[in-house]
Amino acid sequence: MNKEYVPEWDQPAARTEEGVPAKTHAVAGVKQIVTIRLDVDMLEWFKSAGPGYQTRINQVLREYMEANRVRAQGEQH
Repeated sequence: MNKEYVPEWDQPAARTEEGVPAKTHAVAGVKQIVTIRLDVDMLEWFKSAGPGYQTRINQVLREYMEANRVRAQGEQH
């Protein structure tokens, strides 16, 4: 298992006053397990750099997201 991975079930649940789990907004650093289909050659390339390939994929996606947020904000003004 990836040493950087912290299982979601080890994190305290956010709760409302009624004790029902609250819906939380996405926060950088909070991880969620997902299934994603990637091209085999791309996945092999990320894995070839050694452990932490999921973190590297996440970083590339984050950089893309942030670049597009900046672009979208520029178009709105």
